[in-house]
Amino acid sequence: MSRAKRIPPVKAAGAAAMTQPNRDGFVVGDILSVIRQSAAALSPSEQRVATVLLADLEFAIHASNSALARRARVSEPTVTRFSRSIGCRGVRDLKVKLAQAMAVGRIYVEPPPHVGTDLARPALWRSVFQEIRRAIAAAEEGLGKEDIEKAAEAISRCSKLAAFGVGGGSTLAAAEVQNRLFRLGIAASHASDPRLMRMIAATLGRDDVVVAISTTGTANEVIEAAGTARQYGALVIAITKPQSRLASIADIVLGVYVPEAPDALKPTASRYAILAAIDLLAASTAYCKPLEAQARMRRIKYELLKGSDGNSNGPLGD
Repeated sequence: MSRAKRIPPVKAAGAAAMTQPNRDGFVVGDILSVIRQSAAALSPSEQRVATVLLADLEFAIHASNSALARRARVSEPTVTRFSRSIGCRGVRDLKVKLAQAMAVGRIYVEPPPHVGTDLARPALWRSVFQEIRRAIAAAEEGLGKEDIEKAAEAISRCSKLAAFGVGGGSTLAAAEVQNRLFRLGIAASHASDPRLMRMIAATLGRDDVVVAISTTGTANEVIEAAGTARQYGALVIAITKPQSRLASIADIVLGVYVPEAPDALKPTASRYAILAAIDLLAASTAYCKPLEAQARMRRIKYELLKGSDGNSNGPLGD
């Protein structure tokens, strides 16, 4: 593996140095960050151009130089000078970079909806819980009874199980698969490191199961590891978006998809849908061998009560 190249610190003053490729060919910073971080060093007229751009990116991308200048109350040469001050070759290059910044989605560049006085706070709280309820409802509607039962039956019979997921939500969900299933006596593990996932996948066989998790179904690391495990005979259960790339290589698909909420500041609620799928899968697995699962749960509870206050009403493994 080649060593990562180190980006040397920017020594030149001003925004131009932040966006020019260094000797290794890297460009430091995206254009919106450069504009915001450079505002104080710009001239007053250039600051007005920056304010106009940041207030309405859609306008800035499509407006002519003269329209930009009129809105900022500056001359057209000032718009050109501003572009070069922040490291662009000119206004055309600036617009290209602004369009690239918009590619992440409007919710990451436009003002969040719940900003203002304290009156906005109750609306924010309501919207968070609304998104959670919507995610769980989507899971209940999208998950198929036969698919859950087939997956649970396969897990209850497997020799060992590996859960794979990368990124924030899917990594935590993979850990939750292990947390839910080990207490049923399933030899479950989880991994999120791409190389480790492929290593584990290469050790699996016909008696083993992989639970592959990806909200979008496009995580290459998970797809490759699941494909490797399937190549060696393991059964692949995917908790993912229906008709996605991950779904296409899975033996059993537990279809869960929740579109992203229109507010970048709120945690995505899709993880609640995935956790609901995992809980349903774990409960269904337990009911494949209910007396055995109950006996294991009792043993866990018995051991946990030692040295505690003796209250048996709490959750198992609080």
